[in-house]
Amino acid sequence: MTALWVAVALVMAGFAGWPVTALVFRLARTIDDKADAAKAAEDARAAEEDPSADVTLDPVPDAGGGGGGQAVDNELTAAPGRTPSNAPAAGAAAPSQRILRGGAIIGVLERLGVCLAILTGQPVAIAYIVAIKGLGRFAELKETPVAAERFIIGTLTSMLWAAGTAAAVKVLFLH
Repeated sequence: MTALWVAVALVMAGFAGWPVTALVFRLARTIDDKADAAKAAEDARAAEEDPSADVTLDPVPDAGGGGGGQAVDNELTAAPGRTPSNAPAAGAAAPSQRILRGGAIIGVLERLGVCLAILTGQPVAIAYIVAIKGLGRFAELKETPVAAERFIIGTLTSMLWAAGTAAAVKVLFLH
């Protein structure tokens, strides 16, 4: 019977933890979006009150005399329909890089390891799991603040879920 409860705990910790982690990520994104919207509204209000933020656009004739460019406070900008010289070419798409690739599989393995460590009475193994995970992601976390934030949120959520599941099974069913 003990083996059955250990198996149930591992399945619950490893695979039911993914929706919990996804929910926490969604909540974190919602909180960030609200904070960004509030900051944008505050910046807009401050810009309305700041007289130095007044920017006017005046048409500027191009070499052919046809008004093809614009001046922002008497500074030339790129003509409509043309890209500035420092902009990427229209055909070249900006490469998008996925951050923290393989995170779902790593998360399942992490939760299984944490749950197994608690069920076997070896909580020190959790430190090894965190160390291996942190060292494996160090370069990516150092380069990208978004990745670091996501790493911390995901790791804490996964570990809390796995530890809670293991503790509940151990206390309720494995005396």
